Amino acid sequence: MGAFVRFLKKEPVLCIAAVCALLSAIAVPPDRQWLSYIDFRVLGLLWCLMAVVAALRSCGVFEALAYALLKNSRGGWALSVALVLLPFFVSMAVTNDVALIIFVPFALQLLSKLDCRKAAAPIVVLQTIAANLGSMATPVGNPQNLYLYARYELGAGVFFAAILPLVAVSLVALIAASIPVLPRHLPQLQMQKPQRMEKRRLIIYLTFFVLCLLSVFRLVEWWVLTILVLARLILKDRKLLREPDYGLLVTFVCFFILSGNLGRVEAVRNLLQSMMEKSTLLTATLASQVISNVPAAVLLSSFTNDWRGLLLGVDIGGLGTPVASLASLISLKFYLKESDARPGFYMALFTIANVIGLVLLLGVTWIL
Repeated sequence: MGAFVRFLKKEPVLCIAAVCALLSAIAVPPDRQWLSYIDFRVLGLLWCLMAVVAALRSCGVFEALAYALLKNSRGGWALSVALVLLPFFVSMAVTNDVALIIFVPFALQLLSKLDCRKAAAPIVVLQTIAANLGSMATPVGNPQNLYLYARYELGAGVFFAAILPLVAVSLVALIAASIPVLPRHLPQLQMQKPQRMEKRRLIIYLTFFVLCLLSVFRLVEWWVLTILVLARLILKDRKLLREPDYGLLVTFVCFFILSGNLGRVEAVRNLLQSMMEKSTLLTATLASQVISNVPAAVLLSSFTNDWRGLLLGVDIGGLGTPVASLASLISLKFYLKESDARPGFYMALFTIANVIGLVLLLGVTWIL
């Protein structure tokens, strides 16, 4: 019993996801279609990215980046803005989950050095929102954009005309929200210049990182990448095999099962169809809160030709609940690993910030 309680405290999100997946099995018993729910490409890429980022951390890359940021920082306000905007802009090119895997651990490590641990929750929450909002700026920024861009055969002109006003509002709001998170004047740190990195090992893992990005854009097969990374770790860096968060991967599997089963429940499908006839935007936003925005985009595209309402709805719908965008679970898991993590405070802050962002962007959409 004690072991179960400890596991529950360590993996609360996984436990909730597993319970939800099991409950959904009452409506849709296991069958061959269950296997089709699981996106093995996403799981493989997540594992590779977590392993490669851990390897780069062991090479001292984050130490060097922290040193450069603090050495050139003009104060806490500028640093907090930089920490939030890094995933905002990077997610436009490498997707929201990749940006969070890179920058959330880096931010937590940096805040620990500055003895600003109290700022960890607000910084990570804002980074999560920033990655989810920045990724909507391009067709390749997140999976739902890529799917809808191809599904409705959109052109670049109509896509950017629909999405860029929301991106601009998001950028201004994120800057305003991030400025007061850190104190204006940071404590003076006696930082030693990072040790010289092992060049050969660094080049190998930077190459793997580039291959990860190429795989995101489907220029490299994910299974080939996974085999290469796994072989490298087994042969040269076996200790890094413990670094990826396997609980997070299982959590994703549980949510894949949940969303897949919900999509096969006739009552749910009928409800969504009737709601779509009233408002595509609101239906897509609400559906995203329950089954996440990527499955919502795939499911709802069968019911409407209103690509604009669907696109904006699933992108805005990435804000809200922790499962609205599965990338949000990545940040939550990283934060919960911290020794002084405050789960209740984080979730309260996450909910408040996401609701504010959701209402703001929905309001802007209605005005436009």
